Amino acid sequence: MNTHPSHQSHPAIVKRLKRAGGHLQSVIEMIETERACLDIAQQLHAVERAIAQAKKALIHDHLDHCLTDATQSIDPARRVEIDEFRAIAKYL
Repeated sequence: MNTHPSHQSHPAIVKRLKRAGGHLQSVIEMIETERACLDIAQQLHAVERAIAQAKKALIHDHLDHCLTDATQSIDPARRVEIDEFRAIAKYL
């Protein structure tokens, strides 16, 4: 059961993860066919970056939407602190 609202960014994140999954399958094939370790390492790095970017996009989307929705009833002076947290989290 889905208790969270739909996110517009999720289709793009899914697309990114599917692409990373395809690259990961290619890495497995590279290992099985004994390709050069440097080539394999470069591809693994690309897979890691793609997954990390998907995770980052998901977390930032959550902060931008869910946290904002959850704090609407908070005193505006206190909401400034939450807005500052959202802003600094972009640098993670």
